[in-house]
Amino acid sequence: MHKPNPIRPLIGVNADVRDNNGMDFVAMGLQYVTAVIAGAGGIPVMVPSLGDANDGGQIHVDELISRLDGLVLTGGRANVEPHHYHGKPFRPDTLRDPLRDSTTLPLARKSIAAGLPLFGICRGIQEINVALGGSLHPYLWELDGVDDHRMPQTDVTANRFALRHLVNLEAGGLFAELACGVGIDDKAVMVNSLHGQAIDRVADGLRIEAVSEDGVIEGVSMPGSPGFVVGVQWHAEYKVEAHAFNRALFEAFGHAARRRTEARASTPGRVDVT
Repeated sequence: MHKPNPIRPLIGVNADVRDNNGMDFVAMGLQYVTAVIAGAGGIPVMVPSLGDANDGGQIHVDELISRLDGLVLTGGRANVEPHHYHGKPFRPDTLRDPLRDSTTLPLARKSIAAGLPLFGICRGIQEINVALGGSLHPYLWELDGVDDHRMPQTDVTANRFALRHLVNLEAGGLFAELACGVGIDDKAVMVNSLHGQAIDRVADGLRIEAVSEDGVIEGVSMPGSPGFVVGVQWHAEYKVEAHAFNRALFEAFGHAARRRTEARASTPGRVDVT
């Protein structure tokens, strides 16, 4: 008897706005797309950064959320502007992406409220924190006692994304549970490091899940959220199949997204293709 194929979750992946020879493009790294497919078992769809339509932009965020089964907030070259968390203005040479800010911050906030599974990576964890009322260190490397977490200066991709330092997993948390579930150390994991900003004040409702040995917050979850919410400061998408813990993160996210897919599939009037 033919058994229908399971419906794969539709997972939004946000894009940056980038200049290329004087023209603006929306773009995202291929590794995010492949990680959604291979790690989460989903169908990735691009979410361009054009601002929330409720605030003068072109993306109908509420309608988008109603059609998605999960959302990945990606890393990015630019930084979240400090006025979103009442910080001091950036220095003139700091990269920024106001269109992304005006898209991802309301998108994160509304996704959490709607119970849409959410996975924030690098800049994505920062956006989750800021969207919920937290703040950031804009120039992390200038803090006393903190290592330089910025991307290594090399043209070799494998070296830029190489594992660089440990993060300690908080006992009793989701990350420790995921690590134990895949048979690896539930106290610490090695991660890459390519960021110049990091969480300062943790937003209400977020639980710290991972901290680097120099005290930088590297992972969060949101136990009281109606849906799955996780953020990591490292690039968990890079070669996800080769890193057991990163794979476990994507699989947990994918499982949450599939539960939403199944719930939406059972809604009267929905047409499914099997």
